[in-house]
Amino acid sequence: MSTGTLPNIGKVATVEVDGLSVRYARSGPGDGLPILLTAPWPESIYAFHRVAPRLVSKHPLIMVDLPGFGGSQSRSDIMAPAAMGEFMVSLLKHFGVRRAHAVSPDVGTLAVLFAAAKRQDLFESLVVGSAAMRPDLAGDRLRNLINSPPGTLANIDGADAVKDYLAHAAQITPAAIIEDFRAASAGRRFEEAVQYVRGYVGDLPKLEPLLFGINTPVLIIAGKDDPIVPPANGQFLADRLPRNRYLLLDAQHRIWEEAFSAYAEALVSWLGGGYRSL
Repeated sequence: MSTGTLPNIGKVATVEVDGLSVRYARSGPGDGLPILLTAPWPESIYAFHRVAPRLVSKHPLIMVDLPGFGGSQSRSDIMAPAAMGEFMVSLLKHFGVRRAHAVSPDVGTLAVLFAAAKRQDLFESLVVGSAAMRPDLAGDRLRNLINSPPGTLANIDGADAVKDYLAHAAQITPAAIIEDFRAASAGRRFEEAVQYVRGYVGDLPKLEPLLFGINTPVLIIAGKDDPIVPPANGQFLADRLPRNRYLLLDAQHRIWEEAFSAYAEALVSWLGGGYRSL
């Protein structure tokens, strides 16, 4: 891949779901239990450029930028974890998926847990992690965003707000992908995305009691040295989900890239049948 070319992660397109333009990529065989992968923030579906090739030979893949993230349209009423969980149910229905595995790191973790609590019939297994489970368990930078008043960041270019994050990511992530990440936060996009994490204050206390009733097998993966979402958040889930496995990788926040080999191996083993051991 040249520095100016995005990698081939499948057929990339947009689709309208619940009145919103959503960017997604599809690849893999035409049959079999699909895997829904939702992109982390402030990244996009291209965050999976190293992981997807390890999964695509055996599983249909649907990689999605959730509304307000990546290349998908935002709308204020959906930018909170519980509402995004409802959207994920609509998304699977739109794609004609009756049951799937879900790989949802970072912001997708909270949405998919809300979705699974309501519709466990939709999910064969979940892979989650790198998500704050309580505002006080978030790292300083994320906690400041969670507690920021609405509109605080409306007058800044969001690409500047993620400059340091992307500079760190660029050490191992191709330039073309970094540009896609930058575009995902440009202009008012970052302020719109922050509205989602502000929703943690109201939604996370509602999610906690629901965790005890989610019987879907769950793999929790986190980075040992994550300064944005410390490992205590993964342990929070491990202590509450009835059927889970908690795996800590030698990485910071971006485990899907910083520890992609170990992350991909864990996914291959889990999705290949490891989840049934729970």
